[in-house]
Amino acid sequence: MPTSAPTSTSTPAPTDEPGSAGPGRSAEELYRHSLRLLLDKDIPGWIGLWAADGVMEFPFAPPGWPGRLDGRDAIAAYMRDYPDHIDLHDFPDLRIHRTAEEGTIVVEMRGVGTLVDSGAPFDMRYIAVVTVHDGRFSSYRDYWNPLAVQQPGVDFTAGGAR
Repeated sequence: MPTSAPTSTSTPAPTDEPGSAGPGRSAEELYRHSLRLLLDKDIPGWIGLWAADGVMEFPFAPPGWPGRLDGRDAIAAYMRDYPDHIDLHDFPDLRIHRTAEEGTIVVEMRGVGTLVDSGAPFDMRYIAVVTVHDGRFSSYRDYWNPLAVQQPGVDFTAGGAR
């Protein structure tokens, strides 16, 4: 079912509010909360939504970029400097599809913003397959366009996440 994009909030929700990590939270609620945290540039809060043994995969990663990140620490290292490279403004065109597998959703969206180094516009379409167990992300397959990393200012993995 199509859904609208979340709006940025100035303060992340505490862990006992709907949409935050914790048992009983739906995958859709957790995902919407994660987008708010990214818009707020709260990378530590976003990392806190992950299971310790969570896996993030990039099936279309170009050579030299990670195809798989195993564990919250590896995901944290990959995302740590993200706001220094991409200033996200919105996630328009958000559609979250429930699947027959409990805790798994398929997400279609755009991420729009600005490349920090160049000031150039950033506009990326994503499809993600996301699985949540016990209120935390356990698996996230991110099908993004690898051609976009050829733009100056997009290489946010230089911090050792390759």
